[in-house]
Amino acid sequence: MNAIDVSHINKQFENFSLQDINLTIKQGYITGLIGPNGAGKSTLLKLMLHIAVPDSGEIKFWGKSIAQNEQEIKGKIGFVSEDTTFYEYLTIKQMTKIIARFYKIWNQNKYQNWIKEFELPENQKLSTLSKGMKMKYSLAVALSHEAELLLMDEPAEGLDPIFRRELLEILAELMQNERMTILFSTHITSDLDRIADYITFLHKGRVVFNREREELLENYILVKGSKELLDPDIERLFLGIRETSVGFEGLMADRSEAVRLFQSHALLEQPSLEDIMYYSIKRK
Repeated sequence: MNAIDVSHINKQFENFSLQDINLTIKQGYITGLIGPNGAGKSTLLKLMLHIAVPDSGEIKFWGKSIAQNEQEIKGKIGFVSEDTTFYEYLTIKQMTKIIARFYKIWNQNKYQNWIKEFELPENQKLSTLSKGMKMKYSLAVALSHEAELLLMDEPAEGLDPIFRRELLEILAELMQNERMTILFSTHITSDLDRIADYITFLHKGRVVFNREREELLENYILVKGSKELLDPDIERLFLGIRETSVGFEGLMADRSEAVRLFQSHALLEQPSLEDIMYYSIKRK
């Protein structure tokens, strides 16, 4: 079953557009939405949440249109963003009293457990919290109204490496214990190397691919070698390629072909998601 189905979504802005976006987010998995800044990731999430309305196309959650079932669907979604919209002059406890009233279901016991787990000071004003603490609070709220789907927009942006790793561990634990569906938007691809099941790559308002992470890493391969190994026919086999001080480095989408051509003459390496994103954008 799919948690989200995005069909032929188009949205035109003055200097940017999302163009014929088609993708599915599978129920019970973590999907990473990657792409450079300005690729359209945040815009797509706003369309999913019906904060913005597409020019054409349809977005469905669990088979139901968000346009026609907005209140019901939003009650099942937890949203976490780098841009928090809390009243900074309030304490955590005061802010929560306001937020809880907006949800049809609010699990106060679960909320208190998360507050304790994250060591959040309920009587402290939000203005005094660090960015990491605000992110923890945002996550505690998102997880306290029985959400089935967690949408995260650049949640690790600006956070120190220690808290970023802690955040990923929390998400992995959620998947193991509660089997949530998570859509994690980020341009920091290393955050997804360890936890994502599926990867959707967005670039210049278009979907480049929407595939299983393991499938990507099994098929793609990074080749490093001497320029003498290249000719025009071989270069055409690369998804992207660049010159280095000692030769070339390039990405191929056919691992078996790379092994056949270069096994004893070049260095073959497992690419990271960052490598795949870089060469997919760079091309030849």
